[in-house]
Order: sequence, then C-alpha cells, then structure tokens
Amino acid sequence: VQLQASGGGLVQAGGSLRLSCAASGRTLSNYVMGWFRQVPGKEREFVAAISRSGDSTYYVDSVKGRFTISRDNSKNTVYLQMDSLKPEDMAVYYCAAKYGTVIHSTSRSYDYWGQGTQVTVSS
Repeated sequence: VQLQASGGGLVQAGGSLRLSCAASGRTLSNYVMGWFRQVPGKEREFVAAISRSGDSTYYVDSVKGRFTISRDNSKNTVYLQMDSLKPEDMAVYYCAAKYGTVIHSTSRSYDYWGQGTQVTVSS
C-alpha cells in the first residue's frame, strides 16, 4: 500500500484543518487506518484510528472532541478533521495502515506509512 498524506499547513490557534490520506496499490477497506504525529526530538505519538468499516474510532485523550477521523473506502481515502487547533498540536502528521481488524495505538503495529504532512499552529 502506498499512502499519500496531504492537507497540512499553517493555521491560527482555534482554527481547523482537514488532512487526507490517499491510498493506492491495495484496497483500503482491508486495513485499519491510523494517524500519528511527531515533533522533533520526541517519539511518534498516536492520534486516532478507525476500523476497516469506519464504525469504530479511537482517539488519544488530548484530541477527543476536537479531531474526527473518518474514511471513504470507495475513494480509498482516510481523513482527519482537526478543529479548535492548539499550538501543542503542531507536528508532522503521518497516516498509517494496518492489515487486519484490530485497532492498535502503537506505531509498530502498522505496516505502511505515508510521508507526513506538516501542521503548524500559531498562537
């Protein structure tokens, strides 16, 4: 699976961005999808994940109520809607795919990774 993340950019605190992750090479519906983020000098952090069908989602506590993960399997695309952005959300965001049904929050559980997209939040 090749993953292409996009949608990052510069936004003021309180603003919104929507990230997209387009997949090619395989049918995305066979994969649990996740979003992670990383800042320099820190480990990659789990943000959100979604089941293959999209009926189950899971979030890190710090983004609950502000971020929404969704997917459109007909378009082979996963999204991360980010609202009420805070300066601490600033990071490079990565999408990832995990073959199977179980949702995981650990990065080592994921099989494929996109290249990352930078999100910058100004205060």
